[in-house]
Amino acid sequence: MAAIYEVQGEKQQRFDSDNREGATHPLSTMETQPELQSPQYDLAATILPSRAQIVDPTLSRRVRRKIDLFFIPLMWVGYGFVYYDKVLHLLCLSCKPLLKLFSAQAILGSAVLFGMTKDLSLSVVDKSTIPPTTSTARLSWATSIFYFGMLCGLYPLTLTLQRFSLSRVLVPVVILWGTIAMLTAAVTSWRGLFVQRFFLGFVESVIPTAFMGIVSSYYTQQEQALRQSWWFSSTGAWTIIGGALNYGFAQIEGGNLKRWQYIYLLAGALTILFGFACILIPNSAVSAWFLTSEERIVAVERLRNGQTGVRCQVLKGAQIKDAVTDVKVWIVALMMAAAYTVNGAVSGFGPLIVSTFGYTTLESILFQFPLGGICFLFILITGWLSSRLPNVRLVLLVLCCLPVMAGCIMIWKSTWGHRPVAPVIGYTLIGFFGPVVSLIISIGMANVAGATKKSVTAAAIFVAYCVGNIVGPQLVRTQTLKRHYPELWLGLVICYCIVIVLAGVLYVLLKRENTRRAQLDLDETQREEWAFRDLTDKENPYFRYVL
Repeated sequence: MAAIYEVQGEKQQRFDSDNREGATHPLSTMETQPELQSPQYDLAATILPSRAQIVDPTLSRRVRRKIDLFFIPLMWVGYGFVYYDKVLHLLCLSCKPLLKLFSAQAILGSAVLFGMTKDLSLSVVDKSTIPPTTSTARLSWATSIFYFGMLCGLYPLTLTLQRFSLSRVLVPVVILWGTIAMLTAAVTSWRGLFVQRFFLGFVESVIPTAFMGIVSSYYTQQEQALRQSWWFSSTGAWTIIGGALNYGFAQIEGGNLKRWQYIYLLAGALTILFGFACILIPNSAVSAWFLTSEERIVAVERLRNGQTGVRCQVLKGAQIKDAVTDVKVWIVALMMAAAYTVNGAVSGFGPLIVSTFGYTTLESILFQFPLGGICFLFILITGWLSSRLPNVRLVLLVLCCLPVMAGCIMIWKSTWGHRPVAPVIGYTLIGFFGPVVSLIISIGMANVAGATKKSVTAAAIFVAYCVGNIVGPQLVRTQTLKRHYPELWLGLVICYCIVIVLAGVLYVLLKRENTRRAQLDLDETQREEWAFRDLTDKENPYFRYVL
């Protein structure tokens, strides 16, 4: 079958090699854009001419499939390790006496589920009061300090990732991440754990922003929502996988190490293996080793119409300013902070809250399975719908907020007896926060252009993610147990009301801007030439926003 390419107004016909022996592929002789072959411009300009080429749809689908098969499993596993680290940390800190503290405000004894709380003195009993009181401040800080480390690492590591080759940054950083995780087993005090958690958060910060950048650099705007959902769905899947692994580790009896030490050694070793696998990650589609030279051109050409660019390794101050002054970036960041507050509160204290319904510690861990299943399934469903239906992302986001709010209200207002049904169903519905966050990531990254601005935006989204995770646990007040933690559930409902309002504001802003740009008297023949100049979405009048 012949494929037609239009280059600078002239049509050239290529026949497949099996139709004409020794045929010369026109793509191999095309003139590129010498005026754009500068580090200041997109790397795509080094292999593409200034005018668009019409690519065989079958070839385009084949290229996309190869990109999917290479990146999606890698990112799914990589982000799964990020999430598993958080899950296992929280479960290692969980303890039977702490569950009693939630249910009866009793003294924190010595029997613990995984032993970390006792071994590292993360809880302190004040026996001078009657009755004795327990301070879990160290316990809370052991969780929160991870996100402070991530806050400190996000911008330096994300901008370093843009400036240098992806594999040269990811390989050492991920191996260091795995090493730090394994060294948790050597920690002997709460002070040492604080240091370990800070640096663990610092190095892990590179992963989500790297994956967000990869998706925006290899896929069209319409394709990005589904691909972002694929790797982010590991949050739901690894809630189940991690829970199952930790449930198994909880059965270990004997041995020279504590059960929580075995878990960290496993997690760290798997992460180090993933770090070595990062050697395979190419710098961009321009140099993707798993594609042929013809396929690389197609991989880049696919992105021309969306005007989002491929990759530029020059940090530009003007684009940083553009991101900082862009109200859309701030709205997306605020949406992320509000939406992820539920994760900081419920994912951190969920098993403890469920235990107050009369379930054992291990049964409380198993209740993470349906929540993770909801999260996993609907992240994929909303991603698929976003790729099939135009401009529905913000609508789907609002719809997914409603079950989260309903779940919070069900837990808060239902009767808490012995093993009640209603609050457990409400707890499961909270899993809809997963697709909300996935859609926020998709909307944020699909609506910015310019390599530096994309890096700044990706970091801003996960700065907000950290803020949500830090604020969330502060809503849990154990002294309000008898009233079903009203500050927690009311706070989460308010946060999701804020998400809905901001989604509406963002929809209006983006739709209005698209309408304004559609009315501009633009020379459409210049659209193709502007695609790879590494312009921001605000600088490029041909850029269109997705809703």
